Order: sequence, then structure tokens, then C-alpha cells
Amino acid sequence: MKANELRDKSEQELRETLHELLKEQFSLRMQQGTEQLARHHVIRQVRKNIAKVKTVMTEQRKAG
Repeated sequence: MKANELRDKSEQELRETLHELLKEQFSLRMQQGTEQLARHHVIRQVRKNIAKVKTVMTEQRKAG
């Protein structure tokens, strides 16, 4: 997920994307807790994507 792609989305689409990423993060944390997670690097990627979405949302809010 690239920041340029996110900047093209509306605020509602960003909220939906953020909601999906948070659900995915929760699922991955549960898998990690039960030791079923094989690809641990995915957690880091999801966290970075969440940060990107939140950053773009803040930029849009400040821009008006």
C-alpha cells in the first residue's frame, strides 16, 4: 500500500480501509497468541499500513 494511492481515496474510503486493517491486525494478534502465526513479518506490515492511512487522514483534515 502506497501513500500516493491512499491520497486519491476519499475520507470514507480511508475510514473503511483503516477499519479493515485494524480487524486484520486483531486477527493476526490472536493467531500470534495461539502460536498459529507462521509469517510474523505481516504484523509489522499491517502496523505500517495503519500508520500510513492515519497520516493521510490527518493530512486531508489539515488541508481542509
